[in-house]
Formats: sequence, structure tokens, C-alpha cells
Amino acid sequence: MSQIFLIPALLSDDGINNIPPEVLPAIKNCPVLFAENIRTARRYLKKLDPTIIIDDFEWFEIHKAEQEQVAHFRSKINEGKNIGIISEAGCPGVADPGQILIGIAQQMNCKVIPLTGPSSILLALMASGMNGQQFEFVGYLPLDSNERSKKIKSLEADSQLHNSTKIFIETPYRNHSLLDALLKNCRPQTLLCIAVNITAKKEMIKTKTVAAWKKEELNLHKIPTIFLLYSGI
Repeated sequence: MSQIFLIPALLSDDGINNIPPEVLPAIKNCPVLFAENIRTARRYLKKLDPTIIIDDFEWFEIHKAEQEQVAHFRSKINEGKNIGIISEAGCPGVADPGQILIGIAQQMNCKVIPLTGPSSILLALMASGMNGQQFEFVGYLPLDSNERSKKIKSLEADSQLHNSTKIFIETPYRNHSLLDALLKNCRPQTLLCIAVNITAKKEMIKTKTVAAWKKEELNLHKIPTIFLLYSGI
């Protein structure tokens, strides 16, 4: 029976030391690799081990697990081959299209083995000082400005009602529009954590009130960023 290894990837080029040593042997135990992006996954493997022979692996690109890739995945399981799933960044299955394949592996009664590695969502939460007992990752907020404003106010109200931390992301080139919307729609006393370049040399994770952030000048354009909001009780 196939074993499915969930292989964590780098959050930044500086973060190679955040990948545990057991990851490389697991990769070498997988003749088949499904990656969110084959080009960056191949580069990642070479960074882990310059001697690794990339073309020894059978590669498939997930593409949000389209039906063709799902069929390939099922076929390789039926062949009894071990399979590795590699996210573009962080941990497979967490804000990641690989979760569809993992669900199929569970349906087919495969052993699924998650490997320890960096998760920008959890690392940001750990460093935020916000409630780590109750939290929710909500992914991307709406693009429409009116709908986004409604969503932000809803998240803030829910955070206050349930004493929970709300975690969300944005496409890096739209970070500033999201930040502007947060500062415009949240109460001055609401806490906002901005976590950028996690595991990189220029990492910054800071929590301040919305009122305090309004006095700051930030350059978040095209920089990987996690936002956390906490209104408390």
C-alpha cells in the first residue's frame, strides 16, 4: 500500500534550517512527487541536497488538483508507489490545493504521513501574542471594496464575540489595499498583527492597535504577509 508523505517547503530562501533533517530521506523514499509548482519544487530539492537526481522522480503538477492530476494520483496509489506532496510554501494541505489529493488518499485507505515544517499561519499566530486557544484562518478576503469592508467588520465583531483571533492573507501586490481597508474599518483599539517575510532575514512580526498602525509607514508591496486581527472581549 502506498504511503503519502506531506513534505513541507521553504517560506523563504533564508529558511533552509527550518526544514527538519527527516524531510530529505522521506523525499528520497518517494518515487512520485506531486508539487504545486514543479519548477520551484525542483529548485527546493536541489537546495536540500545538491547531489539529488531530480529526473529520477516522476513529477506531476497539482494545478489545484484538476481531474487529470487526480486520475494520475489514484493510478500511482494503485501501483503501490509512495507519493510525496509538496506545497509551494509551507505545509501541504494548509491553505494549499494538495488537500484534495490528501482527501483522496484518506478515501483510498493510504497511510498519510505529515512531516514537520514551517507554517506561516502558525508561526505568525505564535508570535502575535493574540489568542492561540481560539482562532480562525479565513484565507483571502473579498476583492470588492464594499464586500471587503463588510467582511472586515464581521470578522472584528466575531473576534470580540468569541474572543478569537482572525487570520487572513492577500496576494502580495494587494497588501496595501487590504491594510488600508483594515485601518479604515476597524476600531482604533482593535489589535492588528502584521507578519512579513517569515523565516527570512528581514522577518518582521509586530502587533499594535489599529490606532498605532495608522501612525506607521509600511512597505508591504509584493512582500509575503500574514494579517491577524483580535478584538478581544
